[in-house]
Amino acid sequence: MSQDQPAYGLWTLVIFNSAIFIMFAYSFFKPATARDWRTFSAFSAFIVALFVEMYGFPLTIYLLSGWLQTRYPGLDILTHDAGHLWSTLMGEKGDPHFGPLHIASYVLLGSGFYLLSKAWNVLYHAQRRHALATAGPYARIRHPQYAAFVLILLGFLIQWPTLLTLLMFPVLLLMYGRLALAEEAEMRARFGAEFDSYARRTPRFFPRFGQPASAA
Repeated sequence: MSQDQPAYGLWTLVIFNSAIFIMFAYSFFKPATARDWRTFSAFSAFIVALFVEMYGFPLTIYLLSGWLQTRYPGLDILTHDAGHLWSTLMGEKGDPHFGPLHIASYVLLGSGFYLLSKAWNVLYHAQRRHALATAGPYARIRHPQYAAFVLILLGFLIQWPTLLTLLMFPVLLLMYGRLALAEEAEMRARFGAEFDSYARRTPRFFPRFGQPASAA
């Protein structure tokens, strides 16, 4: 972005980018139940809060402006590059879009959307058969869709941290954890011993690396 172009107040970009990522996630997640909609709505709120600060109004930059100007006297805090706060705080030089943190964020975002897509495909076919989803990502962890959302949120936090999204992140983690427990209670009531056996051999959120996936 050239210096004569505004870095913020670009509300068209706020709307466009928010819509793109929300629709992209919707196409993979396809919420159907009230629980699904709560999950998706919380994710969407995070996305909107992120892009409002990325292109609209940089609330975090304004709140930290005094400290940033004292710590980094030569920094133009109203440039778009300065909004990549982790890169700024770590003293990275050059375009932050090509730095290691930005590359790591792309890996997390890509992994999250890929996992979300794979998990939804397995879950969709399992629901059509009225069966328990245990194949694909579900053979590794019991809640790959929630794990996928967390990977995406982490990717955005690494790329463009804001005070609001940093505060929202642990709240979303807690919410997804509680939704996972509620979902498991329903699956246990529906599938009984089959779900108990699946739960014993399959971790909830973190896969056991170095071990084969549980049998479907």
